[in-house]
Amino acid sequence: MSLLDQETDAIRARETTVLGDPYPTTHGGDDVRMVFLFPYGHGYSLMCNGPMALYDLINRDTTLPAYAERAIQYDSLVRDGNRLRTRAGASYRTIESAAPVRDADVIGVSVTNAGDLHSVFRLLDLAGIPRRTADRVPGMHPLVIGGQGGLANPEVLADYLDVVALGEAEKSLPQLLRTVHAHRQADPKTPLLMQLARIPGLYVPSLYACDLVDGGGVSAVRPTSLTVPERVSAQWLGLAELHEAHFAYPVTDGTAAGIIPLVGCRHSCFFCTLGTPPFRQAPLEKMLAYIDRLEELGVPLIIISAPTFTQYRHRAQILKRIRAYRDRAAARGVEVSTIIGSVRADEMTADYLRDVNELGDFGHLFTELSLTQARGIVTIAPEFAAADLVALYGKTMPPERVDQAIDRCREDSDVINTIMLYFIVGAPGEREEDRLAIADRAREIRDRLGRPDASVIVKLHQFMPEPGTPAQRLPMTDPALLDGYVTQITDRLRDLVGEETFAEHYRVQYGETNRLYLEAVCLRGDRRVGHVLEGLYDNGSDLTCLDREVLLKALADHGLDFERHLRLIDDPVLPWHTVNEVDPAAEQRLLRAIEQRTATR
Repeated sequence: MSLLDQETDAIRARETTVLGDPYPTTHGGDDVRMVFLFPYGHGYSLMCNGPMALYDLINRDTTLPAYAERAIQYDSLVRDGNRLRTRAGASYRTIESAAPVRDADVIGVSVTNAGDLHSVFRLLDLAGIPRRTADRVPGMHPLVIGGQGGLANPEVLADYLDVVALGEAEKSLPQLLRTVHAHRQADPKTPLLMQLARIPGLYVPSLYACDLVDGGGVSAVRPTSLTVPERVSAQWLGLAELHEAHFAYPVTDGTAAGIIPLVGCRHSCFFCTLGTPPFRQAPLEKMLAYIDRLEELGVPLIIISAPTFTQYRHRAQILKRIRAYRDRAAARGVEVSTIIGSVRADEMTADYLRDVNELGDFGHLFTELSLTQARGIVTIAPEFAAADLVALYGKTMPPERVDQAIDRCREDSDVINTIMLYFIVGAPGEREEDRLAIADRAREIRDRLGRPDASVIVKLHQFMPEPGTPAQRLPMTDPALLDGYVTQITDRLRDLVGEETFAEHYRVQYGETNRLYLEAVCLRGDRRVGHVLEGLYDNGSDLTCLDREVLLKALADHGLDFERHLRLIDDPVLPWHTVNEVDPAAEQRLLRAIEQRTATR
């Protein structure tokens, strides 16, 4: 037995379905086999609720002539530069069966951020599937579908993905699978991709032609056939149309599981995609039943995976049910913990803090960090220290509301001793004094928390104009400047509080600048950027930390200019024109507000 077989056997042995009965293990001879590829290890793959919800849906819909399997980045794989390979020539297989991934009818790949698009190359290579749509032969190679937030601009991978599912795919994916199944049963006159392009929410890049512009961008995008729609809209479904697994992790390995009590956000910040889907809340009875099921299974870690959990109207009942489970487990000597995502400062009530406080030491709040002395971390995203920048970008969290939230933490909780603050740097309209004010706010917030053991973590992110938001055309600061900005803020904070206090009670964190060079281009690039990415991948460049000069040369070799990708995009047509649904008037209002602030120094 190969190491890969041993690993998949062990995975199956520790997995349990949380929602409903175990999945069927026998399938019809002509059923469509879909394999979801995850660019992560097993534990993290279970938290990827987009593809996991669809995996659950396909395997539970008895009317669907299809079934779903999963393949991940197994621990037993061997890394060879950018590539992964199996040991001893074994076939890359799924968790559920020994059948090679390459023999699937449909492959699903998810990309969570624009800086990780190259993971698609790695997984297709591992499976032995040609990367480009033009190189795949219908009937011989699987159909390759992409989805999730990293494909907000799908054009970079347009030559590699047969189909991109936009928005929520609970309707479009089953329609796709039925179409694939029907297409195999007859001798259809219409090509498969042409049929799929007619399904709402499915974008078929190969059926669109682009007029490319020197340096980057496009001057026109048009369908290649009259039967292909000019635009493709993301699908957002009603609450009753969403599958149960949309709101809860359907499978657990026994160590953790989670709920997603709501999707969307009540607010629409101009640079954020959270407010794009309509706001919907999971039925309380479903959430409570899920928590009871986790107690039955003895799962010790519950993740509330919602960045806006404070907007869920039944949050008190959720926390009460978790607390009851925690107490019963504690009586048996078992620790149960809870992770809660980011909360909005303007929605943090005294009742919410009381409920969180009662979760106890093993129900603390934290994100990805655990400080040595921290019992609880609250994550707040003011984004800007300057009140007028907060308002300009559509945020509803001015400094006074953040202060009120900190006051509540001080007055209503003895658990919270650490505040993590998310700030954006490099946004259009920002001034040097706005960046330095971040340090002042960090000091003020620690002082306001009023605890001798209080800590503040300042997490800095570069402003990135996300496709699909009113900010999508705005200019980007060159990532090369960001290290200097971070140093300014850090030095200012150290000077304000003193070296000793800074070392003990503050952290300033920032990601890798080199990664942002690639992400900036992938966010706004046209189809040529995909070829740049492929070339860098093939020559062994480290795409997680890409040298600026290497990227600039690769872009130039394909007729692309890095600076052009950072500019204010005033072109009439965006590379992602076919899927763009942003109101141009909203873009113009934001731009005028930025210009006005810039002019009134």
